[in-house]
Amino acid sequence: MSKGKIAAFIDLQGTLGGTGIDDITDFEFYPFSIEAVKLLNENGILAIVITNQSNISRGIISQRDFDYKINMLSNQLADRGAYFDEVYCCSHTREDCCSCKKPLPGLIEDAVKKHDIDLKNSYVIGDMGMNDIVLARNAGTKGILVMTGVGKGSLSEYRHTWQEYDADYIAEDVLEAVKWILDIK
Repeated sequence: MSKGKIAAFIDLQGTLGGTGIDDITDFEFYPFSIEAVKLLNENGILAIVITNQSNISRGIISQRDFDYKINMLSNQLADRGAYFDEVYCCSHTREDCCSCKKPLPGLIEDAVKKHDIDLKNSYVIGDMGMNDIVLARNAGTKGILVMTGVGKGSLSEYRHTWQEYDADYIAEDVLEAVKWILDIK
């Protein structure tokens, strides 16, 4: 029986690029992010985006705005020979009490059903300990905290929000995180 595929569940804003925690409209990739995604692609690791986008539920942006931006980002990746295997988005607010808003594992559970993923050997990569590292534990994956976005603050003044959890690795950025994954694979 096969173990399933290995996946890197990657946060979007603060991890792959962006300017704000919850607004995708002016998102831009960090210079090293496309290379990181391409390395995952070339090494048979699923590159799956897991993102909270509560601005959709709040009416600040539409689902169409989000889909348009993801399409633009996918085109930028394609221009450099890279791709996302899937993008999963929770558009809810905390008040919606959904099962998919990070750090809840609903989006990862959906990905596992669709892609036959081996969670024990997969990873969550993100810049927010209280969302991404806690998500890794909730889903049964390894967690990598990156120092881009709010990563430095997550590790210092906001460490109390995820104090019962530890990252498996702390990387300067998503490219270093992917290289660490490839080194231990």
